[in-house]
Parts: sequence; structure tokens; C-alpha cells
Amino acid sequence: MSVLCPTLLLCVYGFFSNMRPSEPFLTAYLMEPDKNLTETQVVNQIYPVWTYSYLVLLFPVFLATDFLRYKPVLVLQATSLVVTYVMLLKAQGLLAMQLLEFFFGLATASEVAYYSYIYSVVDSSHYQRVTSYCRSVTLFGSALGCLMGQLLLSVAKVQLVHLVIITLASAAVAFVAPWFLPMPKRSLFFHNSRGAVGARRHSSTSYVEKADESESKVPLNSSGFSTTSRSPETESGTRSLMEVLRLLFDDFKKCYRCRPLLAWSLWWALATCGYLQIVNYAQPLWEKVRPSQDYEIYNGYVETLSTLLGALAALLVGYLPVSWALWGELALFVFSLLMAVCVFVMGTLNNIWLCYSSYILFRAIYMLLITVATYQIAANLDVQRYALVFGVNTFVALLPQSLLTLVVVDSAGLGLDVFTQFFIYSGYFAFISVVFLIAGLWNLASRRRSEALVNNPSESSHSPPITDST
Repeated sequence: MSVLCPTLLLCVYGFFSNMRPSEPFLTAYLMEPDKNLTETQVVNQIYPVWTYSYLVLLFPVFLATDFLRYKPVLVLQATSLVVTYVMLLKAQGLLAMQLLEFFFGLATASEVAYYSYIYSVVDSSHYQRVTSYCRSVTLFGSALGCLMGQLLLSVAKVQLVHLVIITLASAAVAFVAPWFLPMPKRSLFFHNSRGAVGARRHSSTSYVEKADESESKVPLNSSGFSTTSRSPETESGTRSLMEVLRLLFDDFKKCYRCRPLLAWSLWWALATCGYLQIVNYAQPLWEKVRPSQDYEIYNGYVETLSTLLGALAALLVGYLPVSWALWGELALFVFSLLMAVCVFVMGTLNNIWLCYSSYILFRAIYMLLITVATYQIAANLDVQRYALVFGVNTFVALLPQSLLTLVVVDSAGLGLDVFTQFFIYSGYFAFISVVFLIAGLWNLASRRRSEALVNNPSESSHSPPITDST
């Protein structure tokens, strides 16, 4: 029951907070006569606020999540979503919509509480199962919301404002769930008991010590890690902010010394930056190609299908007979290049069906690769360091995204039209593919040199493996 109750409440919260029928039609709704906003205002002045807010709030919210022990930040996220959709329904004007984007950025930054709360209240033997439940239900809620919105719009002929009302009602239901969650007694950094630290001290041998990853022998979940060498005073009570920051920095340095983790994290950050730009500005592109005031639009079907295909692609990862340690970088090269082609087609061929198809393929590829990246990163960590590494990766992704937004999208920068933006984004993904082509070729060359040394022992000088000194 101690596992069932919080898991069920988290699933209810994740489902309803992500069931947003209005989401695929947000651009069309903001450009309706009722809101009376222009395309330039929506694309170049309103949407960029979300990116900046997300970047600025991510690290403070990450620290607050651990210090407040998750539940209060979940309540904050639920409140931010309700405020967002109340403002979307009632507020008018450019400044109000920019403030709305700030609250949505706060809600997005608070997602770290949702995915890390469960690790503080259930035993580690249940981590994998409850994580899969929480992630699956949010994906299902998102797909169902998009499909519901499209059916209501196409079949029932409802107005877009009614979809916003339904989304607000869903957010209101989600708002109730976090209040009933049990309050954790510990957290990963600020409130970590001696017993919890001791458990981390006796973690099993690191996954990075696999034979096919011999170039990165770093015991990331062994007792050599910095979190296990704290004083009794620190271990038994609440740590200060400076102690936590020092702890985070030590963990950060040791995590990213692992070459596979660094490579997959680099792709995660670079690709997520481009992915967020594509997802954020796909609707304005579709609105340009097929104006919603003149034609029936099918954004809901597209979002539903791309989400479900992405989920299917993620499930297929476990069945792909690929040695990611050997061919991972070259696979990232091929798929990143394919993503670049999809974005190029979306931005240059003025055909809504090609736009839709390319978007679906683009999202499916990203979902496939981000699942592989998540697994490869997780294989080099113990579960208690997921929040740190994934948080750092997200923060690094937001840095170039904010720069891209400021220079390319924001009216304070170049304020380019959406077609030119997508041309630039396609070049961005082509750049990613080139980076990983070089990394893949370097990896293959390094392995061949290593094999040559193994075949000629007289030319090699073996050093003893890294062992635990404690």
C-alpha cells in the first residue's frame, strides 16, 4: 500500500495535467478575433518568454524541489497550470499572454518534482516499475487530450474556447491530487540521513565497468563517489546550501568523466534544444501553410499520431539488436541527419501534408533516440543521480535554445519569419549529425588501436583498473 497510494496519485496527476485538448490549437486560438493577437506578436514576442522563463527557473526550482522535499513543488506546478489556463481563458493583451508564458515556464521547470518524488517514498526495488507507470500515463494523457481536441473540433464543431475550458477543468482535477501525497521524510541532497548515505556507500559495482566500455572505467555508483564521504554531522541532519552546491559540483565532475555518459548527454542537450524549437513553432508554421480561418486543420490528429508513434518507437528500443557502445555515435549521426531532412522539408515545401508527415517522423525519431540516451545514461549511474544528470542536460539544452530564440525568433533579435527559422533549424540538426559523425569515426579508430594493442601485448602497457580506495 505504501507504494500503491503515491504511485496511483502521481499517475492521476500526470494524466490530467497532461490532458490538454487545447494544446495543438494554441496558435490558432491566440490569433482568433477574441484574443486579437497578430502572428508576429504570438511567434516573436509571446512564445519566447516560455524559453527564457524555463531557463531562469530550472536551477532554483531544482534546489527548491530537494529542499522542500518535492510535494510543495508539485503543488506549485499544479497551481501554475491552473493559473496558466485561467489566464488563457480570461486574460487579454500582449503583456497578459507573456505573463501566462512565464507561469507555464514555472510549471515546466517544476516537472523535476514529478519525476523525482517517487524515489523518495518507495524502495529502490520498485523504481523501474513506478517510473514506467508515471511516464506511460503522462504520454497517454497527452495523446488522449490531442485526440479529444481534434474530434471535438472536427466532429462536434465546438469553438476553440471550449477546448480551453476543458483543459482548465483537467488542470483543476490534477490540482487536487498532489495535496493527498505523503510528505517524504528525506530528499537526495538537503535532507539525507546517515542510513541513506550508507546505502549509497554500499552500492553495487558500476555499470560502466562493462568490457565493451573499457575506456570509461569510472565507478559512478560505488563508494568512491563524493556523496559518501560526508562528516557525521552533515550525514545526520539537513545540509546547508553551500554544502549541497559543493556536493552537486563534485557529483557533476565525477559523472561527466564517463565518456559514454558525456557523449549521450551531449546529444541529449543539443537535440533537445532543437526539438523544443520545432515543437514550439510547428503550429505557427502550419498556420502559415494552412490558415485555420480558411481551412479545417488537423493538428490534433498529428500530435496524437506522433505521440503514439513516438511511444511505439520507444518500446522498440529494447528489441533493437544494436551495440550502442560501438555504433551509438554513428547511429546518432544517421538519425540526426534524417531529423535535419525532416525539418528542411517542413520549412521549404509549402505542403501541409508533407509538413504533417515530416513532423510525425521527426518526433518518432527523437522519442526513439531520447529513450536510448536515457537508458545509456542511466546505465552509468545509480538511480539517485538521475535528477542531477538529467537536470544538467536539460539546463544545457536550454542555453542554446535561449540563444536561438533570442537571435532567430525574438523581435529583439532578428525576428525571422517561421520558414527561415525552420531552414536554420535544419542546418542546426545537420551540424549535430556532423559532430557525431566525427565522434563515431574517432570511436571506431580508438577501438581498432586498442584491439591492435591487445593483439600485440609487447607494445602495450596495461594499468590496473580503478578500484575503490575506501
